[in-house]
Order: sequence, then C-alpha cells, then structure tokens
Amino acid sequence: MAVAETRSRPSDDGSSYARHPKDLDASHGTFTTPDLSAFCFLDDHGLTVTGQEISPDKAVLECRVTDRDPFCRGCGAEGVARGTQARRLAHVPLGWRPTTLLVRVCRFACSSCGTIWREDTTAAAEPRGKLTRAAVRWALEAVVCQHLPVTRVAESLDVSWHAAGDAILAEGRRVLIDDPARFDGVTTIGVDEHVWRHTRLGDKYVTVIIDLTPTREKTGPARLLDMIPGRSKHAFKTWLS
Repeated sequence: MAVAETRSRPSDDGSSYARHPKDLDASHGTFTTPDLSAFCFLDDHGLTVTGQEISPDKAVLECRVTDRDPFCRGCGAEGVARGTQARRLAHVPLGWRPTTLLVRVCRFACSSCGTIWREDTTAAAEPRGKLTRAAVRWALEAVVCQHLPVTRVAESLDVSWHAAGDAILAEGRRVLIDDPARFDGVTTIGVDEHVWRHTRLGDKYVTVIIDLTPTREKTGPARLLDMIPGRSKHAFKTWLS
C-alpha cells in the first residue's frame, strides 16, 4: 500500500499548501463489503437475504436460514430435503416502508427413523409470531420512547392492530416490567394514559408509568416501568402501594 507523504511546501507567492495523506491503492479501512443481511439486522436473526422485491410503498426480502442443520433430532442421521415452506414475518420498516421477510424454511425427512422436521427459525421470531424479534423491539420503542400510537406502528409494519398490540405488550412485559431491578435508582416518575384496545364495549385504557430519572439527570432517555389496566386514581394508588 502506497501512502502519500504529508508536508507543507511554499509556493512562488510565498504562501504554502499542505499535501495530505491519501491511500493510493486500497479502500478506506473503515469500510467493508456491502452486506444486505447485516444492514437489515438479519445477521442476529440467523437469516440471509437471497432476493428482494422493492416497490414505492413496501419491500419484500426473500430469506433462508443461514446455518442449516439437516441432522435428525431423533437419531442424528442426516435428513433429506423435502421442499420448503414460506413463512412471512413483518420486519423493521426501513425508511418507514413496510418490510416483509419471506423466509423459505426447508423441510427435512429422516430415512432411518421417519422423523420429519423444519429448520429452526426461533432466532428470528417466536414460533407462532408474526413479527421478527427486531420488529417487536422497534414497535416497543416506538410506543414507549417516540409516543407513537399503536395504529401508526401497525401501519408501518403492515400488520393488524391486534398483532402489533399483543407483540408490544408481551415484549414490554418481558424486557421491562419483569425486570426485578427496574426500580433501582428511580427518583422521578411520569404517569400517562393510553388507549390500548378498541372493542364493542368501548375504549379500554391503561395507565403508563415512566421513569423520568434519566431525562431529568440528562443521562439517557426515559424508560417504561409498568402498564396497568385502567386510568383511575385508585389504579395508580394501588400500583404505588
């Protein structure tokens, strides 16, 4: 690799100019080979992008499981591929464009013991989930940190209101509410109400309790502490007790 030397040299009129280092025959050291799977946060999901269908209002990424495991869960023998099944998962809306993963899940059959199984995709989503794990986390942060309504989140993910709401509630309880240390260091809280479910019997509300300590101390963003049914003073007093 040849690198030009840096030095200042006077010109005829008495001024000077600097010659800066310049890599003459290599790419910049901070860049790597473009990787669509990594750009779309799929490397942590065990998926590799194999194709794409892009339109102005949506994007569909065809994927496969990165590390295939064709060995039988029962006897350990190597199975034989028996086609694929398509699984659709709502993913993080890149550029606020609904992005769907079309995962080709390979089916295997064991000729020794007759066991039939599919590739494991639990790294990408829950067994019966409609959203990827990254999409669920994005949706939770959109509601809690960006104060977006569930309707807007569902539109961005191109899923139903109930699919988005159920995923947000489950992830919020798993990541935030079930954490036994979530009250450590809390000195300031905020309380708000949120319309969570539209039913034939009317709107149902939840009371949202937020830790404002990081915002007040300028150490980070606010974070969710809890969500409780109802919006009355009694509901909040019960939570405090």
